[in-house]
Amino acid sequence: MILYSGSASDFRKSADSNRIAREIEDAYVRTMRRRPNPGERMAWSNSMQFMESVVRNARVADDCGVLIEYNIPSTSKRIDFIIAGKDEADCDNFVIIELKQWSAAEASSKDGVVVTFVGRGNREVAHPSYQAWSYRQFLADMNEAIYAGGISGYSCAYLHNYRERDPEPLKAPQYDEVVRRAPLFLADDAQRLQQFLHRHVGRGQGMEFLYKIKHGRIRPSKRLIDHVDGLFQGNSEFILLDEQKVAYETIMTHARSLDGKKTIIVRGGPGTGKSVISVNAFGGLLREELNTIFVAPNASFRNVMVTMLAGDGLSKTRLKNLFQSSGRLHDEQRNRFDVVVVDEAHRLKRRGAFGYRGENQVEDIIRASFINVFFIDDAQRVRPEDLGSVAEIKRVARQEGSQVTELDLVAQFRCSGSEGYVNWLDDVLQIRETGNFDGWDDETFEFRILDSPGEVLSRIRTRVDAGYRARVLAGYAWPWTAAKEGNPDGEVLDVTMEEHDFAMPWNAHSIRETWAIEESGVGQVGCIHTAQGLEFDYVGVIIGHDLRYDPETMEIFADYAEYYDRVGKRGLRENNRELTGLVKNIYRVLMSRGMKGCYVFVRDENLRTYLRQRLEFAVDGDATGTSPESTDLGSSGSGGHDSMR
Repeated sequence: MILYSGSASDFRKSADSNRIAREIEDAYVRTMRRRPNPGERMAWSNSMQFMESVVRNARVADDCGVLIEYNIPSTSKRIDFIIAGKDEADCDNFVIIELKQWSAAEASSKDGVVVTFVGRGNREVAHPSYQAWSYRQFLADMNEAIYAGGISGYSCAYLHNYRERDPEPLKAPQYDEVVRRAPLFLADDAQRLQQFLHRHVGRGQGMEFLYKIKHGRIRPSKRLIDHVDGLFQGNSEFILLDEQKVAYETIMTHARSLDGKKTIIVRGGPGTGKSVISVNAFGGLLREELNTIFVAPNASFRNVMVTMLAGDGLSKTRLKNLFQSSGRLHDEQRNRFDVVVVDEAHRLKRRGAFGYRGENQVEDIIRASFINVFFIDDAQRVRPEDLGSVAEIKRVARQEGSQVTELDLVAQFRCSGSEGYVNWLDDVLQIRETGNFDGWDDETFEFRILDSPGEVLSRIRTRVDAGYRARVLAGYAWPWTAAKEGNPDGEVLDVTMEEHDFAMPWNAHSIRETWAIEESGVGQVGCIHTAQGLEFDYVGVIIGHDLRYDPETMEIFADYAEYYDRVGKRGLRENNRELTGLVKNIYRVLMSRGMKGCYVFVRDENLRTYLRQRLEFAVDGDATGTSPESTDLGSSGSGGHDSMR
């Protein structure tokens, strides 16, 4: 999403005639199908007048390019202001300017984090220079037009209402490095900012490569399993944005002090970057020489990381001492570890879970550590035995005398930055009502409902052949032949639909923990237990008869007889409400594993009709006004009718 794009000359004219804020607001309404909040309108009205003065007095060429409210690719973050042009050496450059209306702020002991009045109270937020630098770095890593086209990026922060104090908290020594990377300009620094812009983009000719930046191909984001080894070398392989940065620094600050037991709960839905933060934090904690382990209840996620790291020369045995299962700590001594980091905490188990000999895995973790960090999404609970929840963690923390800190993540990184897509899923699957009942506002995520499971497999194979990471997933709507019954390597075609002449095996028992990165995994169907916690570029999801739709009551419900996870439905024969909630959560998770697209086949005809009607409404009511025919985003061909967005 871009709310304004034009030349420096056009921008100055719109600002001079007092139209710029209205133009931005009108574009916002067209795009978002709602009014901006008063704070945003005030920011556009005030900040753009200051920027017009800066651009005019910087004496940059008329044909510099200007972008306002530019959505960072693959995220839901927006850059306030970008100006592009050539410098004195005829090099193509762009400058990101983070705009703030702050009038006061205080330093924090946390790296790159400050305190200011936001949202009716003082809050910890990312330092403006850190924001500007992280946005620039993220673009440099993600946009092919930038990293392959010889375009250089610069960044700065402009706080036009902020009068410098002596000493100035925003220039405290702990911020020296980030301010060096992205200069900080305050109310009395307009002339310095003008010189900064003139030096980097003053010669103009920026419209052509501004177009390239806007339309540059976005390569897949840096993947955790591909780069996690860098964490053990002291290199952070991911750029943390905004509340991600605050969460990371909060974890590190508590861990460094070790002044009593502390429990940190980091809440966030699919795509909010929980795993990115957890592994960054884990690497940082190891570099602090703290006695730390990483707990991942999902064996697939845990073993994929270990397998990728082993290529760096570290033995799997040694790595497995750092990456533990959630059942490992039931007999550990109290406070054995300085820090335990828990990913996918909603999958922590109670007594009776397979292979677990303790009573309560939340209790095990909090008892065994001074600092415990839980990354959690309550909506991803998929089995009755899953006891991991915010409420349970807080209960145990009180019981153990552990001080609780709660953090919320809202930025969306899966589904190409469209948190609206996941909200739409919640609404469509009748998990919760959301403001995205009529669709989402991101054209770069491809979502299709196809006529057959064969088409789903064909789309996934095409994506894999093109170099993307893609897999077919399904709900537990078919029996799974055990390895001891002659099915260790996916020999038995369990996922069968005769009416569609379709048959595939479930993921092989022999590779179930590394199925996501095995070449043979493309021809096998993954389930919730092998896919949860992982991410792909594209996923194909087959919704079986375990989830159905009643057109009379207009309700989605689970079919106990068609749901084959024996443990997952234990004790729920007479409790269809809870079973339905769990099965809905399963499909929500599966359909949010793709970062670029999701192809769906629905076996139940009533449910298929309902989902197509909801999708058609989302397309027709698309906030961008895009017609269905124009949203074929890199499609490989339909091979038949499909609904698409």
